[in-house]
Amino acid sequence: MIPEPAGSSRSSRRNKNSQDEANSSGVVNQSEDESGNENRQKSGRRRKRAHDGSENGKCKSAKASRSSGSKAGGCHGKHSDVEAVTLFEVITMGKNAMQVVIDDWIEAYVTDRDSSLLDLISFFIQCCGCKGVVTAEMCQSKEDSEVMSKMVEELDEVAGLQYKKFLAFPWILTVTWPMDTDSVEYPLIQCGPYGRWFHSEFCDFVSVLVAQCQHSVMFDSYLMSTVISLLTELSDSYVRAFRHTCTLAAVKLLSSLVDVALNLSVSIRNSQKLFEVQKKKTTRQKSTQQERIQKRKMAELQEKRTEIENMMDVVFKGVFLKRYRDVLPEIRSICMEELGLWMKRYSSAYLNDSYLKYMGWMMHDKVPDVRLKCVSALQGLFGDPLLLPKLDLFTSRFKGRMISMTLDKDNEVAVQTMKLLLLISKNSDDVLGPEDYKQLLQFVYSSQRPLAATAGELLYSRLLINVAAASASQDEINEEEAQKQQTFARLKVLLQFYQESELHKHVVYLVDSLWDCGGALLKDWPTLTSALLQEPSSHSTGLTSAEQDILVEILVASVRQASEGPALAGRSGAKKVMNAREKKIQIDDCSKLTEHLLVLLPKLLSKFSSSSDTVASLMKIPQYFLLECPEAANTQAVSVLMSEMGSVLELHWDPAVLEAAARSYLTLCGEETAWCSSARTARDDLVQGWVESLKALLGDALQVVGDSFSADEAKTGDILVTLKKLRAFHNCHDLAQWNLFELLSPLLSVESNQGGAPPPQVLQEVLQCLSYSTLWSLNTSSDTLTSRERAVAQRLQLRHFCERAHHFLSHCNHTVRQQAFLGVCDVLTAHNYQLHVWDPTSFGPLLYTPSPKLQRALLTFVCAHIFVRPDCDSQSSVGENSEVETRLEDLHRRRNLLSAYCKLIVHGVLEMSMAAEVFMYYMKYYNDFGDIIKETMYRTRQMDKIESGRTLVLCLQQLFVRLRREQESSGRPQPGVQTFTSIKELARRFALTFGDLVKFRECVVMIHRNGIEFVFQEFSQTPETPTPPYLSYLTILSEFSSKLLKPDKKTVFSYLQKHTAEHIINLRDECWQPLIYYRASLVAVAEGEDAVSYVSSDRRPHMSNRSPFSKQKLEGGKSPCPFSPADYKGSKVHKSSFSPSHQEKTTDVDPFSVPVQPPPKRLTMEGSFHSTSNEAEDETVEVEL
Repeated sequence: MIPEPAGSSRSSRRNKNSQDEANSSGVVNQSEDESGNENRQKSGRRRKRAHDGSENGKCKSAKASRSSGSKAGGCHGKHSDVEAVTLFEVITMGKNAMQVVIDDWIEAYVTDRDSSLLDLISFFIQCCGCKGVVTAEMCQSKEDSEVMSKMVEELDEVAGLQYKKFLAFPWILTVTWPMDTDSVEYPLIQCGPYGRWFHSEFCDFVSVLVAQCQHSVMFDSYLMSTVISLLTELSDSYVRAFRHTCTLAAVKLLSSLVDVALNLSVSIRNSQKLFEVQKKKTTRQKSTQQERIQKRKMAELQEKRTEIENMMDVVFKGVFLKRYRDVLPEIRSICMEELGLWMKRYSSAYLNDSYLKYMGWMMHDKVPDVRLKCVSALQGLFGDPLLLPKLDLFTSRFKGRMISMTLDKDNEVAVQTMKLLLLISKNSDDVLGPEDYKQLLQFVYSSQRPLAATAGELLYSRLLINVAAASASQDEINEEEAQKQQTFARLKVLLQFYQESELHKHVVYLVDSLWDCGGALLKDWPTLTSALLQEPSSHSTGLTSAEQDILVEILVASVRQASEGPALAGRSGAKKVMNAREKKIQIDDCSKLTEHLLVLLPKLLSKFSSSSDTVASLMKIPQYFLLECPEAANTQAVSVLMSEMGSVLELHWDPAVLEAAARSYLTLCGEETAWCSSARTARDDLVQGWVESLKALLGDALQVVGDSFSADEAKTGDILVTLKKLRAFHNCHDLAQWNLFELLSPLLSVESNQGGAPPPQVLQEVLQCLSYSTLWSLNTSSDTLTSRERAVAQRLQLRHFCERAHHFLSHCNHTVRQQAFLGVCDVLTAHNYQLHVWDPTSFGPLLYTPSPKLQRALLTFVCAHIFVRPDCDSQSSVGENSEVETRLEDLHRRRNLLSAYCKLIVHGVLEMSMAAEVFMYYMKYYNDFGDIIKETMYRTRQMDKIESGRTLVLCLQQLFVRLRREQESSGRPQPGVQTFTSIKELARRFALTFGDLVKFRECVVMIHRNGIEFVFQEFSQTPETPTPPYLSYLTILSEFSSKLLKPDKKTVFSYLQKHTAEHIINLRDECWQPLIYYRASLVAVAEGEDAVSYVSSDRRPHMSNRSPFSKQKLEGGKSPCPFSPADYKGSKVHKSSFSPSHQEKTTDVDPFSVPVQPPPKRLTMEGSFHSTSNEAEDETVEVEL
């Protein structure tokens, strides 16, 4: 608001304002606080809806001292008893209040337009969040060159103010505000609901203002000219608040003018119709006066529309053309959004290539929101069929860009672009060609579900919805048969599309993409099963074998989708929570599929029993049956299904078939199912037959005499097949009643002498079966352990398995080694879990601790077979797969092995120090195992911070010792040796894991204490060994100095002095540089510097003319050699060794106690050193050992 003179009462200000307004010129000023106080006084006397975050209350913006209604108060007695509000305050009062206040403002404008215009100008400036003052003066002519030369925007850095002088004819306005305005949030960009609310209310104010003025003062050639001039000038300001707010106001003003132009066009058409009616009347009925009235009215309306269009053109050229390329993305988004609105609502003026080009250009904008606004605007245009003829040239010019935007990095832009292309496809058949559709339809396999679902809708509308059934005699079939043929034809088209896409492992993604639009087709399970069971005939070609396999996959995928919903691995963006309606639909679909497929699934299994892949897919269907389905009472159908599944298992032993069958039996054997008794009986019969067959085979193969395994190739194959079946079912079912552990244990006791050991495949299956048996024994302990004898037997079983698996950790076959390792890790982890959750008041599993030999064997396995390059493992599979796939499989296998070992450490089965060997490879194998090792660090630190810190120290010290041994062995390569730089980088990465310095305070101090003891403990200085052999370790230890709190840094420094005081240290010798660097890191970091800058700073002492063995006496009771930089420059005596007397003075203090208040900073000569290197790197120093 334009401020008014301060220091006068309200009535005196009103009188003075009347005089100022009568003169129509002058300068008005008022302080910000007074206007804010006046507004607060007003708010106490009127009834209005106030907002807590409004600009009046929060920012104390300059307010007007009177409103438009009060200015006309002398002429309008109805307002004499009502306190008026300012235009800025009316934003807080809603749209209805806006209309009332704006009507009052219009009335005041008619009476005194200059003062009312000043109120409106002040309103826009206040909305920009301006806290300054506005000065207004009259301008007599726009063409005055002297006046135009004054239009400037400049800074006064001395006064801390910014000035902007601009012309809003007939006013020359000068706005003065603080220089920090750009750093303050103005109302339009404030966070939270207030920012969104202000944006909406501000836009409503502009639209209401234009709507209320269109029948009165809009065409007076004064109001709109001033407002447009104001908004044009402010939208061109360097200040973001002015530019953003006034650009929004200007484009919203143009949108409101579009509405006025549309209303005028309607009025012109109506008048034209009336005029045509008058012309068609006969001479007797015709009225010349009416014709002249209509003609005059039409001319007036056309003149008004022309004037409105001129205003629109001025705003477009003065604001839009300058701001649609603004540096601020929010302004570009506003321009594009409103441009789309203008083209849609006033297409006769704006929907042409002169305006469409801006939309096409901005589709290349760097900011996603701008591109999104362009695409959303084009959706509104292409969605109207009447506007399509005007978009032909734009479509041909920018079609390639629209197609490429489906690959946009922003998911929402890609989705909306696909929806735009879907609209184009529906409304224009000739815009997109076959190659375009081929590219777009592949998005049904996208990892983003919204994009894939939109592409699925395009696929359904383009290929499936208009497919005609291939039938020559349409009159002879009924409606149901016609519908079935129509569905069959659509399925044929869908199968053809999938085959042409050549992505044969992504059926579930295709079904998920089509589910929203083509769910009726995919849930037509009777048609799907009839197509699969249909035999080819003379009048029907039927389906090929490949098409049948794909259709089975589609059937299984649709069953899964109906049962579980759209949650798929590798696809994001799906709705995670279903509402009540969606849950009801899901239950109904599951009931229908259970009722139908429970009867027909045996027929499908029987028909496709020769194909293992097809049978593996069909075997998954029972997992999705609805357990409470009424059809579950049909025990005959369940028995038939069980019988058919058993027959399939007699024919196939592929892992996929066995796993699907075991999981399906687990679902059918559930306690809450009606068919559980039939399913359990069938399962028990299957397992009993396999166990008896295995007993017979093993009885012939195992020879007691000689302790060897002897079986021909056929018997070995039968044993292997039976073991695979038992292993697959033992994974899901508890087979303890058949005592498989006692049955299979002798196979692990067979020695490998004279070639009598079982084949590696048999050993792998046996190890897996025994691990499952042990796991089930631990899992069912609450039911089986009823006495101590049973608990002892369980522990013996666990020990026996671990001992036998330990033996196979060194087997020659890599698959046997891996299975033995995984089996031991899983069993020990499960046993530890049972110990933690067991109720101590009842019988439970007894404690079992793996032997030290087994622990070392596990660690050796990790180092030898996990932390190796893929080509280093001689047992890696070669040949069939490509090199990339082989490496990925090998990496996945090694990650599983490392995860199993880390679980043992995290769960406390192994000592935490066993993780030191794993932590060594954190940097070397960061891309492969970095996430696993980092999570292990995090978990162990949660268990015990101190012990975890000791593990990190042990890791670094072991690496350092190995490096020293390699150097001492004349360069002979040693296993597991890393360079000094890599060890230092590893320490730096370890230090970065300590985020909260207070939380890990003790841990970091322990690391420093341990490192100092590691270097100086048991070191005796002699002329042959003047320095400790591990002194260079201090350079590695310095990486943790930045994680010390200031009191701890001083304490660690004292602890270091305690260990170095008894040694003679020559600071000029290069061999002592690690100590210099470490001490500098402690002292410098305590004073806010890094070690390198401290060592190389001007504090370093002058080292010339120093005796390496000179000593200096200590002063009084102070710490050794305290001095200030000024004192130091004048000193001539320097200390080069640590005095023993200092050790006596510090022994009474606990070196790791934390003082209540840190001691005053004191610079000693021991803390000032010089660097021998000219390179100043950031916390990094290369040290040669």
